[in-house]
Amino acid sequence: MRWALVGASTIAAEHMIGALRGAGQVVQVVQSTTASRAEDFARAHGIAQAETRLDAVLADAGIGAVYISSTNEKHHAQALAAIAAGKHVLCEKPLAMTVAEAAGMVAAAKGKGVVFATNHHLRCSGSHRTVRALVAEGRIGRVLSLRLFHAVHLPGHLQGWRIDSPDAGGGVIPDITVHDADVARFILSEDPVSVVAEMTASGMGRGVEDSVMSVWTMPSGAMVMAHESFTHAFAGSGLEVHGTEGSIFATGVMTQQPVGEVVLVTAKGREVIPYPTHNLYAQAVADFLAAVAGTGRVAADGRDGIASLAVALAVRQAAATGLRQVVDYGVAA
Repeated sequence: MRWALVGASTIAAEHMIGALRGAGQVVQVVQSTTASRAEDFARAHGIAQAETRLDAVLADAGIGAVYISSTNEKHHAQALAAIAAGKHVLCEKPLAMTVAEAAGMVAAAKGKGVVFATNHHLRCSGSHRTVRALVAEGRIGRVLSLRLFHAVHLPGHLQGWRIDSPDAGGGVIPDITVHDADVARFILSEDPVSVVAEMTASGMGRGVEDSVMSVWTMPSGAMVMAHESFTHAFAGSGLEVHGTEGSIFATGVMTQQPVGEVVLVTAKGREVIPYPTHNLYAQAVADFLAAVAGTGRVAADGRDGIASLAVALAVRQAAATGLRQVVDYGVAA
């Protein structure tokens, strides 16, 4: 299948182009509103075409799918245009700026009969899928709590709009909290009900938050504690799932690489759990292609994208108001 890249992004350059080509896909064209950026990107990555006009890209009947990795405020309109043109869509998170916009994207794809997926890469990792399986198999009994620590240092080449442009969807909450919301939903197989939170600009954020801590209540009664930041260079990352019969400690796994350690601790002792170390983005592409072929399903669908956005927006509202917020999933509830 021939693909169009909408957005000449770092994630496309570092992860998605290789994953697509590794799956036998053709990256035909890259679109950016800045001509020089599109041309430089195409030249650097061996892409045949560079384009500034999205309508010109979508008019090509030979393009079967679109990968969207532009700045967050552009996702909604770009996805709707691609869907209207009959293209399958793999969209970066967050899907949109509001839950209503995200729901509209999902509804449009359903109406058009095209595959629509959210690129939540963490649920594609062998480590996260293994943790999910341990929980589902009852290896730690009833889940009492989940701790997500995803406080990192945002590299200089990724800062830009992420730290200084609220209009573009900047801030650590839409960038990282949305990931952790998906991780919690994926591992626990339930949606957060309400959240409390605090956020701050602790040294990097200019006009947006760069650190946030929050606690989420789950329908089962389990509690989730999440910490996301752009400013913690040495904190490490990971997740812990604690239950009535044991705990899972997964360290170094909140990353784009298949690394880290998963340890199960029960009354029997400490056990290092092996997991598959496949490329996360290759897995996302493989699952997407299976859905297009009608032989499988995407790793994270539109409903997953709506839900992760809804949780992240509730966290931001809770932090802004100092009040507990019930998560509003809109029509996806």
